[in-house]
Amino acid sequence: MFIYLSKKIAIPNNIHLKCVSWNKDQGFIACGGDDGLLRVLKLETQTDDAKLKGLAAPSNLSMNQTLEGHSGAVQVVTWNEQYEKLTTSDQNGLIIVWMLYKGAWYEEMINNRNKSVVRSMSWNADGQKICIVYEDGAVIVGSVDGNRIWGKELKGNQLAHVAWSPDSKILLFGMANGEVQIYDNQGNFIIKMTISCLTNATGAISIAGIHWYAGNGGYIEPDCPCLAICFDNGRCQIMRYENDENPVCIDTLMNVVSIQWNHCGSVLAVAGSLRASNLDKEFNVVQFYTPFGEHLRTLKVPGKQMTGVAWEGGGLRIGLAVDSYIYFANIRPDYKWGYCCSTVVYAYTKPERQEYCVVFWDTKNNEKFVKYVKSLMSITTSGDFCILASKADDTQPQYVLILCNSIGTPLDSKYIDIEPLFVTMTKTHVIAASKEAFYLWQYRVAKKLTALEINQVTRTKKEGRERVYHIDSNPSGPSDSGADFAKAFPATRDAICCITATDRTMIVGRESGTIHRYSLPNVVLIQKYTLNNRAYYLSLNCNSSRLAIIDIAGVLTLLDLEVRSSTDDSTGNQASAGDPSKFERKDVWDMKWANDNPDLFAMMEKTRMYVFRNLDPEEPIQTSGYICNFEDLEIKSVLLDEIMKDPERPNKDNLINFEIRSLRDSRALIEKVGIEDASQFIEDNPHPRLWRLLAEAALQKLDLKTAEQAFVRCKDYQGIEFVKRLGNLQSEPMKQAEVAAYFGSFEEAERMYLDMDRRDLAISLRIKLGDWFRVLQLLKTGSGDCDDALLEQAYNAVGDYFADRQKWVNAVQYYLQGRNQERLAECYYMLEDYEGLEKLTTVLPENHKLLPEIGQMFATVGMCEQAVNAYLKCNQPKAAVDTCVHLNQWNKAVELTRTHNMKEIKSLLSKYASHLLEKNKTLEAVELYRKAHHFLDAAKLMFKVADKEAEKRTRPLRVKKLYVLAALLIENYHEQVKTSQQNKAKGKKSEATFALAGLLEEDATSSDNRIVDNAWRGAEAYHFFLLAQRQLYEGYMENAMRTALHLREYEDIIPVVEIYSLLAICSAANRAFGTCSQAFIKLESLESLDPEQRQLYEDLALEIFTKHTPRDSRTVELDRSPEGPEGKLPTCIVTGLPIQEYQFWMCSVCKHCALEQEIRKYNCCPLCHSPVA
Repeated sequence: MFIYLSKKIAIPNNIHLKCVSWNKDQGFIACGGDDGLLRVLKLETQTDDAKLKGLAAPSNLSMNQTLEGHSGAVQVVTWNEQYEKLTTSDQNGLIIVWMLYKGAWYEEMINNRNKSVVRSMSWNADGQKICIVYEDGAVIVGSVDGNRIWGKELKGNQLAHVAWSPDSKILLFGMANGEVQIYDNQGNFIIKMTISCLTNATGAISIAGIHWYAGNGGYIEPDCPCLAICFDNGRCQIMRYENDENPVCIDTLMNVVSIQWNHCGSVLAVAGSLRASNLDKEFNVVQFYTPFGEHLRTLKVPGKQMTGVAWEGGGLRIGLAVDSYIYFANIRPDYKWGYCCSTVVYAYTKPERQEYCVVFWDTKNNEKFVKYVKSLMSITTSGDFCILASKADDTQPQYVLILCNSIGTPLDSKYIDIEPLFVTMTKTHVIAASKEAFYLWQYRVAKKLTALEINQVTRTKKEGRERVYHIDSNPSGPSDSGADFAKAFPATRDAICCITATDRTMIVGRESGTIHRYSLPNVVLIQKYTLNNRAYYLSLNCNSSRLAIIDIAGVLTLLDLEVRSSTDDSTGNQASAGDPSKFERKDVWDMKWANDNPDLFAMMEKTRMYVFRNLDPEEPIQTSGYICNFEDLEIKSVLLDEIMKDPERPNKDNLINFEIRSLRDSRALIEKVGIEDASQFIEDNPHPRLWRLLAEAALQKLDLKTAEQAFVRCKDYQGIEFVKRLGNLQSEPMKQAEVAAYFGSFEEAERMYLDMDRRDLAISLRIKLGDWFRVLQLLKTGSGDCDDALLEQAYNAVGDYFADRQKWVNAVQYYLQGRNQERLAECYYMLEDYEGLEKLTTVLPENHKLLPEIGQMFATVGMCEQAVNAYLKCNQPKAAVDTCVHLNQWNKAVELTRTHNMKEIKSLLSKYASHLLEKNKTLEAVELYRKAHHFLDAAKLMFKVADKEAEKRTRPLRVKKLYVLAALLIENYHEQVKTSQQNKAKGKKSEATFALAGLLEEDATSSDNRIVDNAWRGAEAYHFFLLAQRQLYEGYMENAMRTALHLREYEDIIPVVEIYSLLAICSAANRAFGTCSQAFIKLESLESLDPEQRQLYEDLALEIFTKHTPRDSRTVELDRSPEGPEGKLPTCIVTGLPIQEYQFWMCSVCKHCALEQEIRKYNCCPLCHSPVA
């Protein structure tokens, strides 16, 4: 960072200031002093010029109000930014809270204890509470609306300072004797803080300041020290948290009066005075440190007694109270940033994230790419690439260099053991240096290098791609070994403080002022130079002949590395070039050499940019931008201060291009005087950019001779060719149109072509530009017929334009007109317009190459039929079958294999079925067989499922349903056999013969007779079992008993115990005790019962039949099912009774019967649930 004094405001009547505070959000500055002085000031930039932004813009006092109210010296001022309040206190102990009302400050509240004087006041991070400490040990915590929350007397303590922790849970009290005590936010003592920075300190000490950074702007790295405590003797400690065991300790060697962190906790300002070694008088200084105790800068301030320091909210200015003045200093921060390939790369911290947010902002297209990097140390750029240096992780001291391209994609990375404090890069090498050593990495990227560069690369290949050198070693070229980090660690008395490199030279600066010059790519120490001051920034010009050095005081000097021979310029131009050894500029904080001229450079001095040619400055430009790039007589500069105010939305306005004087002059000459004089001027000040300017001006005037000469001078081959082509054109307007197109005025060129009635040229111009919309327009507006092929091409190109932007609906319309079936299919698929796809399938000719793709599209969304059609149309039945199998459409698959005489699908089917069965997915296997029309296999599995469910003896209804499903599958099987027979014997015999043949075949094939013949037995059994219970509960005892009697036929399906228990209950309920007694006899004789159960049945029988004689009231035919004249009588499935009538209803599916008057009540068959016809 660099800092310089920029402004001074005097307080009237020479009243001395005691304190100063800067409001971080609104920018008000409050200063308090003797005799009740309290002023609020505000600096604002007033400028109409858009280019003048930030520090470069003139700033005036937009507010300068004296606040009346204090009588004694104002000693404490503190802001509450969240609520826009100012709290002040004077030597009499009077506290006033001020508020802003209509642009002026007014008293809001007043308080005075009248006992003691206020030593310190502090608002917590969210502005809700204030803590006030008095000299006599009293502490008051109040809320923002003026209510007292709690108060406490710390007996025997003289208080001097107070600070809140960022989370407002802890209060630190600084005592007058230099102790720091830790309390919780309710005022309970926790512990005394250990002060480790005061070891070996003698004499009385007092605390100069306590500041605990609250983390509002994020932290520069995870676990960063943020609590600074500084003593008047110059000792300071920076801690991570209140009881940090090993804080960072600094001895500033000065008398400190005040300290403050900047807005993001990256810089600590320590203000006070130094006693010069040889003089008795002291002078005021502000020292700047990082949170890790590294010294950044020293700012000397005039005046006798400094009393306070305050940072501006953005961290770009600092305010200092000295005697009866406020001094302002501007700060040029060391942003982590770089510029590569028209991309600005910059990093910033966010409060909510621990990592650095690195933004790659492509200024050409105004796009940005963001990546997050933990513990980022620096950003270095060169050419098209950028190096991000960061700490690898916290456990071991390892560092990583990541090579990225201009959109932040990592291309390569290297882990190194030395700390990369200084990094520079060339086209081929990355060089990183710690304080003791430097490391070279020859990086490779897939970029075309020139033959010369390849030569250099191959020469260095032998030594490997990584090398490490200690600064005190004396490398002499090829004998060096590879990357041995062990030799990088011995300490050195004279540390490295900056480095720079070009393709052939590397320069290393050391703290003593020595500068080493090495050759590259073979590292050989060529020469050492000695400077008076320590260098801070080094930069080599484009041919490595001159080195620019900015030292730590901001003084820019130049050093010639190569003696310039006067043969360069026979005209004796050397004399005018000035003597670089005498060149010196003060307050310089940035500089860049031109990439294409060794004598041109631009530098930033305070808020002005100077361009030097041969050490002569041009008139300065007001700006505070950082220089990105200087080539082609143009300087690109970026206003990083403005970007960092809103880093998530970088704005093109913050990028500024400056043209240097020779370019401006040439342009003015061409415009005002003419091409002849301008070419003379450019001859005297030659530069390719100026020749190009001249060539373009000559082209505009169609002065082809001058244009050609100028193109030759700036080595623009395409330009020369263009001029030749123009020379071959006859008509003047044609030439003008071509020139307009050359300069990118395409509208104008097109208009000229159309005026000449050359629509074809206008169209070809638009085609070259890829502006197909305009091509379409031009094709349609033409009077005659236009080229159909071209029209289709245009339609398709416009379709592509929409398709690239995912606007499929628009794309479809154009592809339809362009008859582009491939892209149409894609669009329909994207739009999920499957009807459109289907239509396309019908339109396409057979075996079209698109059909398989369309089939695949249909298959992915599960549209089997359409997919099959597409595959069949392109003669791929195999793919069609595979799709069916994939989509579980087995019946379709079987059908296809049959019609296309493919190998039987059975093997595949059984494989898949057995796979399902292994996984215990029986129902899926049933579904599979059913879809493939293998009804018998499905039925077998279904019966197994039903039997298994029946064994559980839990839900008879579910068991019945399963049996019904199995039986229905058998019915399907019968149907299938019948139809197959019919198909075989078409037109030969009568239907009866078919049926017979079908049944015979069935008999022959089916070894599973039991299943096929008695398909419905299981369903019947459970049907009657449920029916009997339903009748019993509904009170139809007689019917229940008869149904239960009928159940005796199904002992093979329903357990005997269940049947006879049910019969016993029903008959007992029906008072048919004879039947009941027979049921009990059967139950008692069952072998499957164990003795205890049998005993229970006997006891129950005894109990019943002692009361009731075992005799039926009506005779019940106990023998098995009643016989009719033609054998067995059918049973009614509604009532469970035998059917005696000749007229009865029969179900068309399950072939079971019911009484006509009973079935009328039902819509569906009670057994198989098929609708009643």
